[in-house]
Amino acid sequence: MANIGRLSTKNAVVFLCDMQEKFRTNIFQFTNIVSNAARVLQASRILGIPPILTEQYPKGLGPTVPELGASDLKAYAKTSFTMMIAEVEKELEALGNPKQAILCGIEAHACIACTTYDLLEKGIEVHIVADAVSSRSQTDRLFALSRLKQSGAYLTTTEAVLLQLVQDAKHPNFKEIQKLLAHPSPDTGLLAFFSAL
Repeated sequence: MANIGRLSTKNAVVFLCDMQEKFRTNIFQFTNIVSNAARVLQASRILGIPPILTEQYPKGLGPTVPELGASDLKAYAKTSFTMMIAEVEKELEALGNPKQAILCGIEAHACIACTTYDLLEKGIEVHIVADAVSSRSQTDRLFALSRLKQSGAYLTTTEAVLLQLVQDAKHPNFKEIQKLLAHPSPDTGLLAFFSAL
């Protein structure tokens, strides 16, 4: 049967890429992107999905923004555009080599793209949370998402990820996840991308 990209809590990991202070003023829809990524992180904690956090050259670009809610996580510093640095590879091994990665952060055409290519080459299924991913330029963001879809990544949304992970209103954690969905995700400018297809 063809791989359809059904998410599972058993074999997944959440990647949180470079949501740092210096990007706050120049990333398109930064506040909403971080808000959506924060909900994915909260859901991962409720559902027992391990999160992995990176920071791009934190000495120059600052720490992860506090509103992500990741202050308890170890942030892996990097200079490469991929999150798949040696320390992250070791963590994935320690987690039993998860089969699915849920990816949030910035920038879509740089670190998100390079991370996605590396994950796909390792045979890991990639789910890019499109309303939790951005770039400085909306053009770069939209073309990056289109390009990554061509490479085999799944494009999804914050709310879709949360609902697919629980699958059923009878899920023991559904009520907690439902609270995260009390307010719809903010519009992050993706509709123009799909209306152009």
